[in-house]
Amino acid sequence: MKMRGIILAVAALLYTPLLPAQSGDDGNTDSPELPFLDLRRVDLISGDAAAGREKTQICANCHGPDGIAVVTDFPNLAGLSADYMYWQLIRYKRGVNPSPMTPLVADLSEQDMRDLSVYYASLPVPSAVPAGDEEPAGDLTPALLHKGKQLYLAGDPARGIPACQGCHGADARGPAAAHRILPGGQAPYAAYPALRGQHYGYLQTKLAGYRDGDMDDSTSGFVMTGVAETLDDDAIQAVAGWLSSLQIGASPTPTSPPIR
Repeated sequence: MKMRGIILAVAALLYTPLLPAQSGDDGNTDSPELPFLDLRRVDLISGDAAAGREKTQICANCHGPDGIAVVTDFPNLAGLSADYMYWQLIRYKRGVNPSPMTPLVADLSEQDMRDLSVYYASLPVPSAVPAGDEEPAGDLTPALLHKGKQLYLAGDPARGIPACQGCHGADARGPAAAHRILPGGQAPYAAYPALRGQHYGYLQTKLAGYRDGDMDDSTSGFVMTGVAETLDDDAIQAVAGWLSSLQIGASPTPTSPPIR
């Protein structure tokens, strides 16, 4: 349906109720029937980066000692928003949409998740994907990269595809308003991730997962599911390819005071 993604985004912002995490009606705490995480009304997190560094032994096996993933099926974490990573850990811990991460985070405390997120956010972002990383360069033709860029920046109104930059920033480094705090104290844009230079395979898998409804347990997931439903395999390949082809750059993680 034309503009379906935009309609779903507006619906999520206006109508999704604020609901706390809770057990099922039968009192079973293992029930997967949990409500959406309302990420429009979250506060900016804080944590101890030094403490987080001491808790990364398991994380480093997949995400590398410096936050750069050892294989392209896993995301790079260095320099990502601490808030985005924290809420991803919360999602995995809830286990509504089980993944290989679910058992790995089961024993993490609230403070552990905050410390780990702040630590990885503090790591320097490399200027490019490290040499030797096997990205599918042969598949990323100029035509495909151009299509991916167009979809990211402008969408395709005729197919109901909204522009990705609306939430992830024109330079794919995350929204400019990521640290903006509303009068009520909430930071509604904090959980939107940067995508620039992320691994091709990871981005493809993530977008396909949203399209298949595997990650619709939060307000952000609800929006992304609606957007991804407008993407066919070629569009997913194009957007993932263009984003992965970008030089990450040495742009620092924002450290300026929150905008009020």
